[in-house]
Amino acid sequence: MRRHDSAGMGLKGRPVAYILALISALVIAGCSSSLPPPPTANSGASEYRIGAGDTLQVFVWQNAQLSTTVPVRPDGKISLPLISDLQAAGKTPTELSADISTNLKKYVNDPLVTVIVSSFVGTYAQQVRVVGEAAKPQSLPFRENMSVLDAMIAVGGLTPYAAGDRATLVRSVAGKQSSYRLRLDDLIKDGDMSANVPLEPGDVIIIPQTYF
Repeated sequence: MRRHDSAGMGLKGRPVAYILALISALVIAGCSSSLPPPPTANSGASEYRIGAGDTLQVFVWQNAQLSTTVPVRPDGKISLPLISDLQAAGKTPTELSADISTNLKKYVNDPLVTVIVSSFVGTYAQQVRVVGEAAKPQSLPFRENMSVLDAMIAVGGLTPYAAGDRATLVRSVAGKQSSYRLRLDDLIKDGDMSANVPLEPGDVIIIPQTYF
């Protein structure tokens, strides 16, 4: 005699738990696909702004004694020969060069100053943050032409529990936060470069945990 377990079996003899899991997966996939894909090109890269922790090379033309390499202190300021406690964080290298030139005019005739950022950290607003199921979640200094793949390499890829194709990119657009869907599994595991997209300063990549 054949036994029928109505509580444990569903359609075509499959376990009810299997069917519920399948329905949940379809619902999750539907919610994830409702997010638009991120833009395929940078909407306009902003000029780099110096941040605390950056290292600056300051060159004063024809004046080696005033040329130096200096770190930006946690308070955002730098100290140079003949200049102390000059605000650097939040300025572009061009803006800082002009400020240094203005201060040096007290001691040097028509100083020509160039500032080069040799070690990057950047302001918090320019950093790219990767959170969730990354191997090493962290904030990354933004680089020109930086992509999602660059960020994932920097954080060591995904954990075994990551739902990479349900990842989200959160970006500030015109002062409002917008969310976009990422396909990190397709990118990292399958090598699908169409899933690689450019990043913008301040982007946040959120990687959720898989449900099963």
